[in-house]
Amino acid sequence: MSSILLPEAFEKRMKDYLGEEEFSQFHDAMEKDPRTSIRLNPFKNVTEYPNLIKVPWSTCGYYLVDRPSFTLDPLFHAGAYYVQEASSMFLDHILNHLQVPKNGVFLDLAAAPGGKSTLLSSYLGEEGFLIANEVIKTRASILKENIIKWGLANTLVTQNDPEHFSNLEGFFDLVLVDAPCSGEGMFRKDPDARNEWSPEHVNLCAMRQERIMDQAGALVKAGGYLVYSTCTFNVQENEDMLRFICSEFSYEPVRIPLVPSWGIVETTVELEGIPYFGYKFYPHKVEGEGFFVCVLKRSEDTYIQEPQRIKDFKHPFIKSEGKAILHKLVETLGLPENSSIYSLQGSFFRIPTEFQKHFEFLSRFLNIKYFGVELGKFNKEQFVPTHELAVSILPKHGFKTFELSKKEALDFLRKEEIPIPGMPEGWVLVTFQNLPLGWVKNLGKRTNNNYPKEWRIRMR
Repeated sequence: MSSILLPEAFEKRMKDYLGEEEFSQFHDAMEKDPRTSIRLNPFKNVTEYPNLIKVPWSTCGYYLVDRPSFTLDPLFHAGAYYVQEASSMFLDHILNHLQVPKNGVFLDLAAAPGGKSTLLSSYLGEEGFLIANEVIKTRASILKENIIKWGLANTLVTQNDPEHFSNLEGFFDLVLVDAPCSGEGMFRKDPDARNEWSPEHVNLCAMRQERIMDQAGALVKAGGYLVYSTCTFNVQENEDMLRFICSEFSYEPVRIPLVPSWGIVETTVELEGIPYFGYKFYPHKVEGEGFFVCVLKRSEDTYIQEPQRIKDFKHPFIKSEGKAILHKLVETLGLPENSSIYSLQGSFFRIPTEFQKHFEFLSRFLNIKYFGVELGKFNKEQFVPTHELAVSILPKHGFKTFELSKKEALDFLRKEEIPIPGMPEGWVLVTFQNLPLGWVKNLGKRTNNNYPKEWRIRMR
């Protein structure tokens, strides 16, 4: 890796904060290549992935010895793993230590591209419900794609400004705000972050974070948790923001246990004689990038909002379907009985029945980009499945499968025709290492590749 030039004002701040000797270690670490890490999808069994080294604070996180071409790995497109920075995986340790109830409703308020959302989705599994929100349209599309590939069927993807959640005070068991920040922790990976940095930019980010947290702080129900994180080092966007949150809302401190060998630095902020805790990741101390996170617990005497049951669900675009459609889909696909079915533009979607009232209540306030799993539609009596169903963990009974070689899998992902001897006719779920990649319709003399056009890979 070539030498990187850090902003002069940033260097001075870090020297003042760390001291000359430790800053030298920090600067040396910034000159080194960052480690590549992935987090495996616990709901999609990966039969083979070589050279994995455990990320110590994550149950499914691993460092790779070398960075491969993820674009040319079919397992990546199958949602077998997510390429995530190791420091961010500390959220896994937080959740497991707190033992947050898995049957709750979580919100990731600034979710794109989806690393922490897929981690939250994995934690909730088939018991809970996640709202993954992103305000920027293009980033919301990337978030949606990553949620679909992850395939857990427990997520509602929305595109809203934090202010749009004002009617949902006290609604969520856990709210995560991975706040937009000055990106100091990404300096060795991202030249743009270095070029954009200035003290004025830090001030602007801190003002934006205050605006976001002024909304987010009220969304956690009594006894629930607020997790605030950034990928930056400075006090303004970290410790000062912790002070701001606790001055505006009633929260209690939460201390997360650390193993000394991890190298994570605990920092404290004292408010009215009570210590509040944050956790800092420095590249000269951990195998990861710069990161800050703090956890707060909402006081038990604050507000809890339960979703109001809606007798007749009405939405401009989404329609609730009755038992006849449910039984037909259960019979066709083998869907679990605890399924609630909705339709949008003729296509059917499934969410867990346990969270039907939550979904219908939230749909009154939020701009929905995707929800649950899109299953497909009936063309006369034949069911036409979606790619979203293919890569989900939902059952797909009644469809034949066909295992592809790596070359064939890449041809499929390039949306090329793959005439393969021995492939059964009709709708066929093609797999790689037994993980679904998508659908091929074998018409006998030719095949139709149903991989989404906008997702196809172009690399050779």
